Amino acid sequence: MNLDSYISNSIQRRDELERQIAVFDFAKNGQSQFRQLNAEYQKLKKLTETWDLIQKTQKDLRDNEEMLAAETDPEFRETIQADIETCKERLPQLDRELKTLILPAHPNEGKDVIMEIRPAAGGDEAALFAADLCRMYQHYFEIKGWSYEVLDSADTPLGGLKNISMTVKGEGAWSLLRFESGVHRVQRVPITEAQGRIQTSTATVACMAEAEEVDFELKPEDLRIDVFRSSGAGGQGVNRTDSAVRVTHIPTGMFVACQQERSQHKNKAIAMTLLRSRLLAIKQAEEDNKNQSERRSQVGTGDRSERIRTYNFPQSRVTDHRYNLTFYDLDKIMQGNLDPLLGEIRAIDAERKFDELLNIQN
Repeated sequence: MNLDSYISNSIQRRDELERQIAVFDFAKNGQSQFRQLNAEYQKLKKLTETWDLIQKTQKDLRDNEEMLAAETDPEFRETIQADIETCKERLPQLDRELKTLILPAHPNEGKDVIMEIRPAAGGDEAALFAADLCRMYQHYFEIKGWSYEVLDSADTPLGGLKNISMTVKGEGAWSLLRFESGVHRVQRVPITEAQGRIQTSTATVACMAEAEEVDFELKPEDLRIDVFRSSGAGGQGVNRTDSAVRVTHIPTGMFVACQQERSQHKNKAIAMTLLRSRLLAIKQAEEDNKNQSERRSQVGTGDRSERIRTYNFPQSRVTDHRYNLTFYDLDKIMQGNLDPLLGEIRAIDAERKFDELLNIQN
C-alpha cells in the first residue's frame, strides 16, 4: 500500500462525498442512503484530519530539533526539549489512529450493541462478580454518553446476577465493546469467604450487534413460541398471567426466554431481538470461516483457563491477556474508567490488522 496515494484518493473521495451530501435529494433517495454517504464522509474527514495533524506534528518536531541545535540559552533549550518530547509522544498515538481509520469498516460498525453478562465458575462469588461487571459497564456507558436499556435480567439472593441482557446505543459503542466479549476472571476475597482466602471466579460477557430484520430474517415457520407463567418472589410482585415467552429457532435449536415485562407482547419482542442478534452472530462467524459460532467463541465454557482478562483486587491490577496489557488502577476501572484500557486495546488490534493487510497486499 502506497500511503501517500491512499491519502490522496481519500481526499478526492471526501470532497466528492461532500458535494453529494450538499445536493442530496431526500425525497428521491431516502434516509438510508444519506446515512451511508454521511458515515463514509465522516470517516474520511477524520482520516484526512488525522493525516494533516501527523504532517503538522512531524514538521513541529523537525523545527524544534533545528532550534535546539542552534539555541544556547539553557532555559529556552528546556522549553524546546519539552516540545520535542510532546511531539514524540503524540506521533505514535496519531499513527495508531490513522491505521484504525484506514482499515475497512466491520459490517457491524455503527450498529447498536446487545451485551449479555452471566456468572460462570465460582458459584455465588461469580454471580456477585457478574453484578460488579454490569455496574462497571453501566458507569462506562454514562461516562461515554451512551444510552442503555435492560432487556432481561435475574438476580441472586445475595445481590449477584444470574444473567442480564442490555441494549447499548451510542456513537462508537460497537467499536469498543466488541473487545469485551469473553471470559473475565476475578481474584479477590469474596464476602462469602469466612477464612479470608482469595478465590478465583469467572463471568462471561458477550457483545453482539443488534440485528434488524434486514440483517437476519426470522421465518415464522422456523419458530416455536411457548408461553408460561413468570416466576417471582411472591406477593404482589408475582405476575399471575402467562406472560413469559420462550422463542425457539427450530433449525438451530437455539432459544431465548424472556419474562422481564408483564406484557406477553413485549417479552416476545425482546426474545425475538435477542434471538435475531445471536443468529446474526452465528451467520457472521460462518462467513468468517470460523469453526464455531460467534457467540460460543466469545463466551466459551466459562472455564478459568479461557480468560481474556483478570481483575486482581489484592494487587489492584487489571491484565488483558490477549494484548499483554496491565494496568494498576483497578478501582478506577471498576468505576467505569475504561477508555485508557479499551483505547490501548483498540490501537494494538488496529496495528495487527493493518500489518496483516499490508502482508496480503504485498
